[in-house]
Amino acid sequence: MSTPRVGLRCDASPRRGVGHLVRCLALAEEFLARGAHVAVFGTVERLPWATAELAARGIPLHPGPDSPAELVEAARRHHLDVLVLDSYELDPAGAGALRAAGVFTLAVIDGDSRGQVADLYLDQNFGAELTGLPGRLLAGSGYALLRDSVITARPAAPRPATTVSRPRVLAFFGGTDAVGAAPVLTRVLVATGHPMDLTVIVGRPEIEAEVEDIAPGRGQIIRPVPPTGALPALITEADLVVSAAGTSTWELCCLGAPAALVCVVDNQRESYARVVRHGLTAGLGELPELTAAGVAGRATRAAAARTLLGLISSPQRRATLAAQAWSTVDGQGRARVVDAVLDAVRAGTARP
Repeated sequence: MSTPRVGLRCDASPRRGVGHLVRCLALAEEFLARGAHVAVFGTVERLPWATAELAARGIPLHPGPDSPAELVEAARRHHLDVLVLDSYELDPAGAGALRAAGVFTLAVIDGDSRGQVADLYLDQNFGAELTGLPGRLLAGSGYALLRDSVITARPAAPRPATTVSRPRVLAFFGGTDAVGAAPVLTRVLVATGHPMDLTVIVGRPEIEAEVEDIAPGRGQIIRPVPPTGALPALITEADLVVSAAGTSTWELCCLGAPAALVCVVDNQRESYARVVRHGLTAGLGELPELTAAGVAGRATRAAAARTLLGLISSPQRRATLAAQAWSTVDGQGRARVVDAVLDAVRAGTARP
């Protein structure tokens, strides 16, 4: 097979988030670098910057498909050799239908295969393991899917401990902040009482309005900015990053960013607990607890503020986190994944 034809099936929207699309973009970049033909299949709603990312790479976006029969028909119509499935919503039978049609299938999962019968599985989460799968599993952060913009911004060494009087703090919560975490964490950061220059990525107009209503404390500046392709540069410039425990965790690790994470949805819980336990990031708790009313909510927010104050005021604590994170994700994960896919396809393992 001289020029493989690869499809990536994923969706993105303000409410759905962009994590699936971002990691598919990373895979697309690697396949393109190997000379493959690449197309994305799915829905990208109300995210002009995301469609611009695809257009800038010359990657066509095709609608759907959704059902197993539609997936097979699309694979045949576009003469696909490989189809990557990265979705929590598709019918799990789609992978098996594609395999039966002779299309090599990679299922990107997060701790749950959903019963998909794929040729190859990828779970890029730190410490991931899943037994009993019918196909081979690529597991762990050694397979983290990172875009060109992240890989090229990776520093040659972990950042040293640096004392700053007013730290630069970056807060972002996925491409769209689908769960509205930014205002919550902005208030917690303000509650530390420490001077800071805080940049908050606001994924939606209503999030921006809420952040703009938050009054900074003495020596604090709050700067809301829209989603930007310059995020890797913002991360490397920040003294501390506050983010969600999703796909961006691996970008933060690769860039050696001292980070504090919040678990914003249930399927992040296991990965969040692992990275905090192993000292890759600090943990701020789960979003429902941080937003809770009454004594319990106040206690959780106060604990998170203490954690953040400890990081903001301790260059050594930030440097320790940064070094552990940097050494865990080397930026070569997507190359390992594409190697495994192309080796398997060339060996003819796509045959049912």
